[in-house]
Amino acid sequence: MATRRGPYLDDTLGLALGGYAWLPALWRHGGGRAVRTRVMGQPAVALRGPDAVRFFYDERHVRRHAAIPEPVRGTLFGNRAVHTLDGADHRHRKAMFRSVLTGARRVAALVDQVGAAWREAVAAAGDGRRIVLFDEASRVITRGVCAWAGIPLAAADVGPLARDLVALVDGFATPGPRHWRARRARGRRERWLAGLIEQVRAGTVTATPGSALDVVAAYRRRDGHLMDARLAAVELLNIIRPTVAVSWFVAFAAHALHLWPEQRDRLRAGGAGYAVAFAHEVRRFYPFVPFVGGRAAIDLTWQGQHVRAGSLVLLDIYGQNHDAGLWPDPYRFDPGRFVGRAPDPYELIPQGGADASTGHRCPGEDVTVALLAAFAGWLARLDYTVPEQDLTISLHRIPALPRSRVVLTGVHLTGRHPAAERAVPRAV
Repeated sequence: MATRRGPYLDDTLGLALGGYAWLPALWRHGGGRAVRTRVMGQPAVALRGPDAVRFFYDERHVRRHAAIPEPVRGTLFGNRAVHTLDGADHRHRKAMFRSVLTGARRVAALVDQVGAAWREAVAAAGDGRRIVLFDEASRVITRGVCAWAGIPLAAADVGPLARDLVALVDGFATPGPRHWRARRARGRRERWLAGLIEQVRAGTVTATPGSALDVVAAYRRRDGHLMDARLAAVELLNIIRPTVAVSWFVAFAAHALHLWPEQRDRLRAGGAGYAVAFAHEVRRFYPFVPFVGGRAAIDLTWQGQHVRAGSLVLLDIYGQNHDAGLWPDPYRFDPGRFVGRAPDPYELIPQGGADASTGHRCPGEDVTVALLAAFAGWLARLDYTVPEQDLTISLHRIPALPRSRVVLTGVHLTGRHPAAERAVPRAV
């Protein structure tokens, strides 16, 4: 049975005030696996659960085209990005992303590049200087992913680029200064990468064969034509921007190690397998994506409930990742949930659900898990102090982040632990 929350009363303000807690709160006022409401002036139905994931990612039911609001396209994804496509066009362009972002060798190479940047950053801070971990991680990952992607980047440009990539993620879901900062960053970085793409195509810049820069510059649409340089820049950003977004999870990992310090010893002793389990639990436990949306392709029926064609359909990601029916004691941090088993792609959905090869699940999920597992191991064998600070995480802010961005002092390496150095998971 679907819960109705003022079907004729728009609840956009409720979303703005509630953040991640908005949809879970609607469920607490009712029951079943669906909630009806209105948002942004449109009727919407929200779903959760493994069957809902299967339903939502079936393109016969739900389409992404015209479902992503312009403020999100204009900041997070970019106009005409792969996220806005459906059907054969989506699968064709998605294959380009998967050719770059999947495969143990490619993922390991990216972790190696980020690891090298991390070790240099830690060495530079070894005299006990203060580190804001979120900011440091964003610079480290920016440097590593650009080296891996074949994007030339001077040392002086790492910080400004990292700030712009963070801004793209930080400003997509809010009005005001954060949003306009994201728009300015997108325009600046699309122009920069479009110019680089044009230079590669003109032969004045040589792209490393097989690199992300090379693959995107050479990619041809289904009609056989090259993407225009601006769209190619959008999709190259959609490779490096989500990688830098792992900085949020790095901050959450440090937050977890501070609250549950016994996890440090378990990471040191457990090797790559435990580091991957820890990464999955960080992704389940902490708030990242609140929900994803699409539009009903036709008149539909979901568990006896009518869904009119064109209605918004929302998949409650945060609510599902904290559903007691799927995760016993869901607000307990427990990496043991994932020790010795791969997560079910219809249950654990922090970056979307279903099959990444054919649907809209994030093609960079393996990269996220591998980088987060590696950072977990690196942090576990790092000696540092967490000074007094505000580590609260507001569920009203999207995307959520520890308020202090996790400040560390007295940082130095305690020794090398190779097992956690490269934690490349199986595809999920």
